[in-house]
Amino acid sequence: MTPGQTSRTMDTTSIYFIGIGGTAMASVAVALASKGYRVSGSDMKLYPPMSDFLAAHRIDVHEGFNPATLLACEPDMVVVGNAVSRGNPELEEALNRHMRLVTMPDVVRELLIGDATSIVITGTHGKTTTTSLAAWLFDHAGLHPGFLIGGIAENFNTGCRPNGNEHGGYFITEGDEYDTAFSDKRSKFILYRPDIAVINNIEFDHADIFDSLASIQRSFRQMVNLIPSNGLLLCNSDDQNALDAASNAFCRVERFGMNNEAEWSAGNIATEPDGMSFTLLTNGKPAHRMKVPLFGEHNLRNTLAAIAVARNSGITIELIAEALMLFRGPKRRMEIIGASDKGALLIDDFAHHPTAVRATLRALKERYPERRILACFEPRSNTSTRSIFQAEYADAFSDADKVVIGNVHRAERYGDKEALDTGKLARDLQKRGTEAWAAGTGQEPYPNDIATWIEQTLRPQDVVILLSNGDFSGLKTILTQTFPKKDE
Repeated sequence: MTPGQTSRTMDTTSIYFIGIGGTAMASVAVALASKGYRVSGSDMKLYPPMSDFLAAHRIDVHEGFNPATLLACEPDMVVVGNAVSRGNPELEEALNRHMRLVTMPDVVRELLIGDATSIVITGTHGKTTTTSLAAWLFDHAGLHPGFLIGGIAENFNTGCRPNGNEHGGYFITEGDEYDTAFSDKRSKFILYRPDIAVINNIEFDHADIFDSLASIQRSFRQMVNLIPSNGLLLCNSDDQNALDAASNAFCRVERFGMNNEAEWSAGNIATEPDGMSFTLLTNGKPAHRMKVPLFGEHNLRNTLAAIAVARNSGITIELIAEALMLFRGPKRRMEIIGASDKGALLIDDFAHHPTAVRATLRALKERYPERRILACFEPRSNTSTRSIFQAEYADAFSDADKVVIGNVHRAERYGDKEALDTGKLARDLQKRGTEAWAAGTGQEPYPNDIATWIEQTLRPQDVVILLSNGDFSGLKTILTQTFPKKDE
């Protein structure tokens, strides 16, 4: 037996997660526990829903990073989350003792993907919805796929589960371009061994780890170069950056999008109260009339990508059409979380990049054409808090009737020129004819000032949408008093 190997069987192998509270880390931990591994972990603070999720699955979780806790669990393998850096007491202990350190993508590849056909969904936008759609299409067809989704998929009520087949089968992964760990700065999707890959789109994002669009494009090209020659790459025909990344592929390439010259496209598109209906076009020819309970052109592209993956995996077009009608979108993607007594709606959405904000608001306007849209935007991600997209954000809210911009999250990290100028953004929106203001500048504490503004501004049938990749400093919790019911 070589150093670092273990004689334990799977059901007694101990895996310890440093930083277990993240959505993906917690989901993978629960999936591995369901396979019989002995799983435990730690994090500085744990919050719902992931704290409740871990507790419900009886995962042994420790608050705070304590070397003694790590040693007491006697792990055979230590999974280091990408939010964990040098100086973390448990990481330092593991390094000093030469414990076996792995990243979350390592664990996913080795213990969850295994010998399955690996389907990796990538792109700056749309990954979570497309991965959820693909997993549901495969599940409805009886293929029992494994999956890793960067959110909670409503059809499964979990973000990760093992492949239901002992050998072979399918594993569908949301392939994030963010870096892997403190010790591995490659994009996560590099480690998932893609047999079939999807590129939804490529834009500049993650300004904390990428210095340019070119550096992001290099990561995507590296992923494309890993697809075997008998594999498949599906790329968005409407996105030139995606087409460029696919241009040197050694595998078969098919395109999806609104261009009828693409192998997978849509015609006769109609927006209805409960979703979009369209005619699926394959190589420009009508194939089947379909309907999906999603809204917006971006979600139509997501749907086409998932359909293309399913058809190329042998799922019949009839089963795909059935499954689409039964799809339930992932949480925090235009999710209705409350309704007032007078019919106003509260919607939660993860959008924070200007392209995603624009697409989400456009889809919301298509879904509720007669209603006013009150958009509340929190600059929280490592890209949205910077001034990189100052001008682009001013163009992203054209489908909102009123806009409030929240405080820049952890603005102390930046100087005045580097941080997003929320006051200027509000003024630029006003110049475009959109009523807007920057919160956190008056006498009332933030974010209560936003809640007060909503209370004073709200009319029956209005739609209030929270746009943030975080918790909006507790605004969502405050607003549940005004919007107590989750009814359409």
